[in-house]
Amino acid sequence: MSSLYRRFQRVRCCWKGNSSVLETARICVYFRGLTVRIKICGITRPADAEQALGLGADAVGCVFHSGSARAVSTGVARDISSAAAGSGTLVGLFVDPTAEQVEAVLESVPLDVLQFHGTENPEFCGQFARPYIKAVAMTADVDLAAVSQRYATAEALLLDSAHDGQFGGTGKRFDWSWADHAVSKRTILAGGLNPDNVSAAIEQVGPSAVDVSSGVEREKGLKDPAKMRAFIEAAKWAMSEN
Repeated sequence: MSSLYRRFQRVRCCWKGNSSVLETARICVYFRGLTVRIKICGITRPADAEQALGLGADAVGCVFHSGSARAVSTGVARDISSAAAGSGTLVGLFVDPTAEQVEAVLESVPLDVLQFHGTENPEFCGQFARPYIKAVAMTADVDLAAVSQRYATAEALLLDSAHDGQFGGTGKRFDWSWADHAVSKRTILAGGLNPDNVSAAIEQVGPSAVDVSSGVEREKGLKDPAKMRAFIEAAKWAMSEN
């Protein structure tokens, strides 16, 4: 039985048990979690953002970490923002920045969501008047329930591979059983996803979103339209099947 079907069954039971207006509103919100959102990260060119969103992605991400081969300047990010305007969500990725560094980016780039991949605490992440995503480097002993409770103010937790001090875009996947139906509607699954495995990932983990970078590239930092199309179609197929 798929994770999304199980979630539907819980909603249906809730509907039967209480038909109040308040409960109906809660059910409507919960149903929105049945649609898995798609984020293409590591965008370095406006054209790639336009293509990703035109193919059906919900969000694109820009990296503001100098240690990444996919890092962009605020000038390039502004151009990407213009390309994405009105078509999808723009996410900015940071790794242990100072507050001043984040504010400097926000002064130049109208980011919709912030994504933190370092050791940032909840107080730091929540100070910028933007929704935020907190990345979790997945290992067998990560207590996702505890992390979710600690970052209760986060829009979502992004579950990514832990790999030799790298922060995202490694092309390596972790053992999905570590996240199997772990925190459901607050989970973004990342780490080694590609057109060939994203359907199975959605089926096993039941995330609220999937995030891909290297899995849709022709070379580091340059997205491949055919791979993006295949990834998005595979993810949407998995949603329709589940």
